Amino acid sequence: MNFKSRLRTLTLCLLCISASDIYSQAIEYPTTRKVTQTDDYFGTTVSDPYRWLEDDRSAETADWVRRQNEVTEKYLSSIPFRKKVKERLTQLWNFPKQTAPGKKGNNYFFYANDGLQNQFVLKKINGLTGKPVDVLDPNKWSKDGTAHLNSYTVSNDGKYLAYSMSKAGSDWNEIYVVNTENLQQLPDKIEWLKFSSISWRGNGFYYSRYNTPDSSDVLKGKNQFHKVYFHKLGTLQKDDSLVFEDKEHPLRNFSAGVTDDERYLILYAGESSHGIEVQLKDLSMPGSGFKTLVPGFDSESSVIGNDGKWIFMKTNKETSRYKLVAVNAENPSEVRTIIPESDDVLQSVVMSKNFLVASYMKDASSRLKVFSVEGKFLYDITLPTLGTIDELVIVEDDESIFYSYSSYTMPATIFRYELKAKKQTTFFKPALDFNDAEYVTSEVFYPSKDGTKIPMFITHRKGIKMDGNNPVLLFGYGGFNVSKTPDFKLERLVFMENGGIFAAACLRGGGEYGEAWHQAGTQLNKQNVFDDFIAAAEYLIREKYTNAGKIAIGGRSNGGLLVGACMMQRPDLFKAALPTVGVMDMLRYHKFTIGWAWKGDFGSSEDEVNFRNLYSYSPLHNIRDGQPYPATLVITGDHDDRVVPAHSFKFIATLQEKYKGPNPQLIRIDLNSGHASTTITGSSKPVDKQIDEFSDIFVFTMYQLGMKSR
Repeated sequence: MNFKSRLRTLTLCLLCISASDIYSQAIEYPTTRKVTQTDDYFGTTVSDPYRWLEDDRSAETADWVRRQNEVTEKYLSSIPFRKKVKERLTQLWNFPKQTAPGKKGNNYFFYANDGLQNQFVLKKINGLTGKPVDVLDPNKWSKDGTAHLNSYTVSNDGKYLAYSMSKAGSDWNEIYVVNTENLQQLPDKIEWLKFSSISWRGNGFYYSRYNTPDSSDVLKGKNQFHKVYFHKLGTLQKDDSLVFEDKEHPLRNFSAGVTDDERYLILYAGESSHGIEVQLKDLSMPGSGFKTLVPGFDSESSVIGNDGKWIFMKTNKETSRYKLVAVNAENPSEVRTIIPESDDVLQSVVMSKNFLVASYMKDASSRLKVFSVEGKFLYDITLPTLGTIDELVIVEDDESIFYSYSSYTMPATIFRYELKAKKQTTFFKPALDFNDAEYVTSEVFYPSKDGTKIPMFITHRKGIKMDGNNPVLLFGYGGFNVSKTPDFKLERLVFMENGGIFAAACLRGGGEYGEAWHQAGTQLNKQNVFDDFIAAAEYLIREKYTNAGKIAIGGRSNGGLLVGACMMQRPDLFKAALPTVGVMDMLRYHKFTIGWAWKGDFGSSEDEVNFRNLYSYSPLHNIRDGQPYPATLVITGDHDDRVVPAHSFKFIATLQEKYKGPNPQLIRIDLNSGHASTTITGSSKPVDKQIDEFSDIFVFTMYQLGMKSR
């Protein structure tokens, strides 16, 4: 019997021994070369011995990635139920999915996936009962499924559709145009876009781009000097008209949108993770300049439509939970409040001739209300369960809306609501191999370290015994004004089917209770976020859901930072940690790609006060020799040009160097893959890669928590 077989036998016979206890002695981590690199921050010398891993395109880094993946693959392949979990996740994933339709011209457009297609297909349908026709199928664009349809917009006459696509998970996009009538692609091509809208006016559209980057710096170079252009159909990109640039502020981003009547161009400007300045240009007056509607970067606003010269705008200017106002385009100082701020957070508004439909958030779940265009409340729309409105689309000609609704156990379901008749029908209901009636979601409120009440959703199979011994996956984010409302993720179903409890904490730093809640978790207040998350785990233990040996923690991006910081501060509280595409080096994050824009939430190491704060919790810089860290699986992609993989590379190299205990410290690096941002169509990552990744994450997690696959 070989060594691996003996280990499997021991696993079956000695169930009281954890996976990490059994396998840790067999793990031989790759040797990671160290360099002599130090930086001086206001008199504090900080060592950075793995700086060379920041060069993610070098041959040496590529070899390191290969060796790390080999070690991780060897470990994961030794877990007996790996194949079974992947098969079950594949089975769950295989059901039809669809987004809410939007109408342009005579056609409705929507995304759809028949089940296991790597990418969603863009379809059109003439009327609501016609036969859907494929408009764009990204599955035909690449052999490995990594070409992604990022966004699209249709001209007002419905004739042309401009779409952006990305490759290998990168944030870089290209724009192409297709004729919606004959589905022929036009020769137009726009390159080097990031963080850009596409907005039609007449026979062209507005977009935003950066200068062409140096070939050696495409995936990690700092993004500077965002500009807005207008492209006229049938012309070359080099002939596009420059609409707006700011030579004095290289670290500002700009986005442009046109009102439905094509009269006004709205320009949004941002210079960090928070705060938007809004300007307007009257396109009916040639030669006119931009007027400022909302000055400065101390609030966030978005235009939802206009009624003649009155620009309707959702804003948190002088409020925390947002309101709807109308601004006079000819005299921006003249402002009328249409829907005032309320106790709930106003998330989105759509507008027709006679109605305003507003989506609200109350204690981190959705509500839907209907108003007149003058702002008079008319009625509530009853929602099916505790959940989230993912999309809200209005069809103006028949004054109806479509909205997509989901929960932790209910996949996105599309409803149609006729506003005048007050009639609701189910437009699309997916069917999958999962009985959500067997599960329950509850919302609890627990005290954080300073006494602040934090909401948390807890989902599990009905009838679970609360004996303090259940496996738990605790998930969080806590930043950038992002609200973590109930969302549907297929991979969690496998965990819950096997007896796991999924808990999602709505931490400060998010937007669950408005801007004040967001600010309470930023910069010098960032420790509140970690305290909130730690308190969530303590609550779950105190209330007999679980114990410290049964808790895994997970989070993505800013949530990866959350996991990294909390496993450093309370390594005794968690059995397993899953930091995904996390921001781990808080002293250098701003030096790569769009990282500079996160200073609004994090602060910067270039300022002494913020440096001291960042250094106190930066996951990379708080790894200590001899600490009993949880079993860790770091997840990243080699083409991540948002949170560059160097964060994860340096973090795991340091963990492997300093931690000498029994728990595995592994990294899974997905090749030809990026940040994998989640949209209404799921992830930009192809489905087969998602299934592989999530299977590995949950196999690792379940094994560390002593679970079996049923």
